Amino acid sequence: MNFDGLDPGLGEYAPGLDSSMDPRLDPALLQGVELDPDALAVPESMHIVEGMYSELHSVAAEVGIPVTATHFDLQEELLWMGNHRGHASSFFGPTMGRYSSFQVHMTDDIRHIQSMDTGVLFLTKNNLKCLTRGGLIMFDYPLMSYRTQAYAVNTVPGVAIMRQSNRFFFCGHTSGKVSLRDLRTFKMEHEFDAFSGSLSDFDVHGNLLAACGFSSRGLNGLSCDRFLMVYDLRMMRAITPMQVHVDPLFLHFIPTYTSRLAIISQTGQCQFCEPTGLANLADIFHVNTVGQLLMSFDVSSSKQALSFGDSGGCVHLWSSAPEVSFNSYSRETELALPCLVDSLPQLDWNHELMPLSLLPMPLTNTEPLLSDWPTSFITPSPRRAPLVDPEILRTMKTVGFIGYAPNPRTRPRNQVPYKIKDIELEYDSYNQVPESPIGRDEEPHLYMVPKKYRKVTIKYSKLGLEDFDFKHYNRTLFAGLEPHIPNAYCNCMIQVLYFLEPVRCLVQNHLCQKEFCLACELGFLFHMLDLSRGDPCQASNFLRAFRTIPEASALGLILADSDEQTGKARLGRLIQSWNRFILAQLHQETLEQEGPQAYRGASSSTLGSSGESVIGRLFGCEVENSSLCRCGKETVRSSLTLLFTMHYPEQRSPDKTIEEYDFAEILKKSICLEQSTQAWCDNCEKYQPTVQTRNIRCLPDVLVINCEVNSTKEAEFWKAQTEYAYSKALKKEAAEPPKPKEPLPTEWEELCSVEGVTFDTQAEDMRHVWIPLSLKMCISKTQGLEVSSLSEGEELTESEEAEGASVFDLVVTVSHIQDARTGGNLVAHIKVGETYHQRKEGVTHQQWYLFNDFLIEPIDKAESAQFDVNWKVPAVLYYVKRNYNAKYDLRIKNPIDANVLLTEASLARKQRKSHATFIPLMVSEMPQAADLVGLDAEFVTLNQEEAELRSDGTKSTIKPSQMSVARITCVRGQGTNEGVPFIDDYISTQEQVVDYLTQYSGIKPGDLDAKISSKHLTTLKSTYLKLRFLIDTGVRFVGHGLQKDFRVINLMVPKEQVIDTVYLFHMPRKRMISLRFLAWYFLDLNIQSETHDSIEDARTALQLYRKSVELSHNGGQEEFRKVLKALYEKGRKLDWKVPDIDSADGQGSPKSTAVFPSVMGL
Repeated sequence: MNFDGLDPGLGEYAPGLDSSMDPRLDPALLQGVELDPDALAVPESMHIVEGMYSELHSVAAEVGIPVTATHFDLQEELLWMGNHRGHASSFFGPTMGRYSSFQVHMTDDIRHIQSMDTGVLFLTKNNLKCLTRGGLIMFDYPLMSYRTQAYAVNTVPGVAIMRQSNRFFFCGHTSGKVSLRDLRTFKMEHEFDAFSGSLSDFDVHGNLLAACGFSSRGLNGLSCDRFLMVYDLRMMRAITPMQVHVDPLFLHFIPTYTSRLAIISQTGQCQFCEPTGLANLADIFHVNTVGQLLMSFDVSSSKQALSFGDSGGCVHLWSSAPEVSFNSYSRETELALPCLVDSLPQLDWNHELMPLSLLPMPLTNTEPLLSDWPTSFITPSPRRAPLVDPEILRTMKTVGFIGYAPNPRTRPRNQVPYKIKDIELEYDSYNQVPESPIGRDEEPHLYMVPKKYRKVTIKYSKLGLEDFDFKHYNRTLFAGLEPHIPNAYCNCMIQVLYFLEPVRCLVQNHLCQKEFCLACELGFLFHMLDLSRGDPCQASNFLRAFRTIPEASALGLILADSDEQTGKARLGRLIQSWNRFILAQLHQETLEQEGPQAYRGASSSTLGSSGESVIGRLFGCEVENSSLCRCGKETVRSSLTLLFTMHYPEQRSPDKTIEEYDFAEILKKSICLEQSTQAWCDNCEKYQPTVQTRNIRCLPDVLVINCEVNSTKEAEFWKAQTEYAYSKALKKEAAEPPKPKEPLPTEWEELCSVEGVTFDTQAEDMRHVWIPLSLKMCISKTQGLEVSSLSEGEELTESEEAEGASVFDLVVTVSHIQDARTGGNLVAHIKVGETYHQRKEGVTHQQWYLFNDFLIEPIDKAESAQFDVNWKVPAVLYYVKRNYNAKYDLRIKNPIDANVLLTEASLARKQRKSHATFIPLMVSEMPQAADLVGLDAEFVTLNQEEAELRSDGTKSTIKPSQMSVARITCVRGQGTNEGVPFIDDYISTQEQVVDYLTQYSGIKPGDLDAKISSKHLTTLKSTYLKLRFLIDTGVRFVGHGLQKDFRVINLMVPKEQVIDTVYLFHMPRKRMISLRFLAWYFLDLNIQSETHDSIEDARTALQLYRKSVELSHNGGQEEFRKVLKALYEKGRKLDWKVPDIDSADGQGSPKSTAVFPSVMGL
């Protein structure tokens, strides 16, 4: 208690005061106060009761000098006291042995003591001093010269007592008031007028504040008030005052099992009581001060000990247990060591285990000791800071002496990487060493996977994907694909097909009447990839159609969720089967002659209706298969193959060493395959051993190769060939004469010397490389197929071109990343052509990229051909004929026209015209660019969310729920029929629905079943085409929460075509507001009272948009911000719940109560 804050003169000890009066108080302040020390008779002897406080020890610090402050140390078992003459002492433990004693101030008294971890703070009249527990000064602040924010509260006159809780900073005034201030700004938040006279003491615990003081008695001055004022900090009001039986001067909460209050009078009477109950006479005890007055009081943090300081210089320790501890967990107190006689220990020279270092050996020579290191070795040598990024220097703009440049984001934020030279080659230092020696010996390759190749996962928060930073994984303008959808293992192959220009144009020109057509869905997906500017897309609609193809299920390409999560699927073999399947499926779908169109006027693809498939022209290769029986009969058949599979030779050497082969040689034998097998012979009329031979008649434009490295045997063969190729490259480089060293710029020399950067040689790029970047292929009439590797920069001669030779360049490698921790994943290296860079970035160049779901990163061309089969296994290779694009029409003509919006039949058998909820657009009503369309969608759940509960109680989403669109509604946004729906489609689904979400979607079981539904039921593809046409036309969609709607529908809509009322009426760093509350607040509409209706929601969103335009136009942006502020204030008052419209409780909407009449014009 800072009792001397009442008046500067109160700090003077006045021995002439009456003994019945507190010497710390101003006599003028206590005129007429009657303090009778004998008002309550207390027996002289007290019986010690277990659990009750009793006197444990007393000690006289300085006889006759009043103890003005006592404090229990919060870190050690020490009790501190300070007296009226500025002297401080500490006592150790319950025995109160003196620990330290020193002078804090020469003249001023010590008013308050506070212990810290490193020292103890002492507050005097004019100084704040910090000393160690031994008495050494750490700092000394004169309070008059330091006026910081921390002491700004002291400038308020009359502040005598200060307390603090986790909510407020409390200040007690001499006028009897207690003010509550903000912990950061110290601005007053609330004030209690506790006593009419003056305040003596107060304390805070939990939600209660208790205070004692003096009341004004008119002409009689002040008298000690025996009523304690108790305040509830939750309601900020006083509760029933509590009457006590002693004259309270000090009070302190002692919370143990209950929130007890200790009330102390200056004559030594102590009483315990509950702050919300009545005081009991049995809870009173007396401190024997031998006639002296109590001047200080404190309670230990463990609540087991009480300390009292009296005016006679004595400190009394009271305890509720004989073995008392001041703190629950005290650190060990450093005690002074006793003086030890300087003597050497007795050494047993004959003991075998006696260390020689204990034997004193004199220095017989002047040679330096081994431990005496030279100065150059022990001088601190800090690492030099890395050089500034050249990109920063290039783009820097100087203003005065300060330079500004955009952050190139080439380094981690607030980190300076210092990597060891040896491990900087390819791998980062994260998790490279197994956790146990067993794992290190058995499978060390599992911990060598570079970070960019590891399986990437999306971290879901309560906001879903809104706060996930995809830009951290992809700084390009190309779009990645999200991996959380079932069967998304094929994401890398979808990217491969997208970056083949003829395939991209083919599927985007294709449109057929089949409900589940992979070519159509790929075209829709590729259109999204074209529109994206680096944001990830999801292949949900394509994979939905993929799951319905019977052939895909028969081939085992449809994975169960358990196989994907546990990593049981053999992804390398799976993606090769998927590669074979997709090429055959696209070839079949684009080759079929299309019948009557499902969409009027939507003509079939010119590329797919001419009787020849572009897929066949691209990938197809006419092969001749001959079977020769031992009887001499030969059977020859011709067929079209779209890809080739690698076949590796059998190892027949006795020592099982793998021979050296060239990749071109193995590829030729795999294409022109010759093998013996049992086959039926019509001549022999039985199964006979036959020799089957395959030859090709032409070369494809795109050579697709399945590597078939599916077992340890093939992996060992591939590994041996890469080692042979690397050793050959080293020998070749050593045999070549050294090139003259080009002088490096000074900056590069410093970079090499500081960071240890080394420039890899050409041979180093050949590590783990067996496949060539280019191949020369030719079909001669005499020798058949000829395949050879082509070195970089080498071109065909005129004679080779005349013979029909072609150069094939490597453009795609798909790899299976084997990582036991995540179950493995698939990545693709793709050489992106000039046309894609021109569309996305406006530049014309070619570049290799790594595609790992939504992670996209540029890489070096050598890395695309490197396969360390310990963790990176080759799966698929694509070689393309040089300049093959010139043979194909790469123009895209959008096959979706306005006829998709015309009337169509419903799939539902029971649907009647009387049940129609929409009016289709007339030809005169066809939307134009910038027209408004109100949109809303409803969804059902196909798979529930998978989440885990952490140990701290928070929920972590592992896999989000899989949603499917069930209803899509579009309403007219202008014209005479504004607000009338022109699309209200219920989407038929063949997948099992686990939750219809009827309360939020309005969809009921049976609405999506064609057999029993009475709704206008269509396919997802039909409604998707309608929305695609509206997007391509350039209309602007108005709705509430459209981002999620378009995401589930799987549409990419340019941002300038989306008007979302969620963000129209949203303030930064505030919560999103529901459509129902906005409709009630601005439009006085009560919507979604029982269930959701998409027509009603779409109309309401349109009206809200009109309202926001009107508010902005009438009042300007500043007035609109005031409207939003009033909206949030109203929402907080109502807890964001819409009240009953007809209730008369004064909670009507602002339209009826005119909250903002200046801008409300409706």
